Amino acid sequence: MKIHEYQAKQLFSEYGVAIPKGGVAESADEAKAVAETLGGFPVAVKAQIHAGGRGKGGGVKIADDISEVVKHADAIIGMNLVTPQTGPEGQPVKRVLLEKGLNIENELYLSLTADRENAGILIMASEAGGMDIEEVAAQTPEKIIRVHVNPLAGIYPYHCRQAAFGLNLEKELIKPFSQMLTALYKLFVDRDCSLVEINPLVITQEKQLYALDAKVSFDDNALYRQKEVVEMRDFDEEDPIDVEASKYNLNYINLDGTVGNMVNGAGLAMAVMDTIKLAGAEPANFLDVGGGATAEMIENGFRLILSDKKVKAILINIFGGILRCDVLARGVVKAARNTEINVPLVVRMEGTNVEEGRQILADSGLDLQTARDLKDAGEKVAALV
Repeated sequence: MKIHEYQAKQLFSEYGVAIPKGGVAESADEAKAVAETLGGFPVAVKAQIHAGGRGKGGGVKIADDISEVVKHADAIIGMNLVTPQTGPEGQPVKRVLLEKGLNIENELYLSLTADRENAGILIMASEAGGMDIEEVAAQTPEKIIRVHVNPLAGIYPYHCRQAAFGLNLEKELIKPFSQMLTALYKLFVDRDCSLVEINPLVITQEKQLYALDAKVSFDDNALYRQKEVVEMRDFDEEDPIDVEASKYNLNYINLDGTVGNMVNGAGLAMAVMDTIKLAGAEPANFLDVGGGATAEMIENGFRLILSDKKVKAILINIFGGILRCDVLARGVVKAARNTEINVPLVVRMEGTNVEEGRQILADSGLDLQTARDLKDAGEKVAALV
């Protein structure tokens, strides 16, 4: 789950991380009122959407007086902002963040993220702040400092010094930087984050550190214990199908292909998508109904898949363990009738009560094909699309 920059900065402020003075507005008049409280110019007017690269798309403007604040806010609020991260369809802007300008001397990059390879937390920092970190990593990887933290032990002063020395910070900045990094680490752990990023982290001419930008993402699996975080969720920024899937505890990711997929297990879903591509077709989605799927979940899964008009056929690949094959088959038949499936189905199942399941499907009268194995399933569904 992602949140907006202004929400991330609210969290930063709670943990003692310095942010520019600012406020949020949903209209040009509100923007004017906010700007009048900031105590001077220039003022940055920043579109609030869940995507980076806003400046390149015209979503960040600098105002030197009140009239320019109104002009920029009026232009940005309501625009369809297109950035490299939104894709060509763009994202509508509903609000802007206004912030008083700073006397910037230097821009840095700082982030914390889950380090799955080492089962830890990774601190990344770079003197190349303000740039696309992916570009820096690809072209000049030596400019990125990596500090590994064992989450069982927590962050120590030497972790902070390692990052500070890597950034070539002046002596008087090492202590405030260490305090900031320690605070960000506490935020990361307390709120079950998957990413905390500041780009750029700026050093002002007054030798102070500020988070000029802020990006925070959270582990969806931990949201049940993060009530305050859940309240920050903006459904308008998410794919409507993803939002619908979350209501039914389905793991759904929309893709660009024509073959809809329904499986029980994330690893199985990955294998199915690989098989479809090897057979010459493209998957339209990733849908994991889970090991304990019910007939209702299967029906809702079908509704999600069929809401994508690109889908030309559906491949169901289920291993009957906790979910028996006969139960699955009854669920498929019921769901197919209730949702009026108008595309062909390919079903491959193995496991508990597999013969009973196959017989139920054979007697259903549905337009479906059964497959011997995963390779056969991939080839059959590819031929259909």
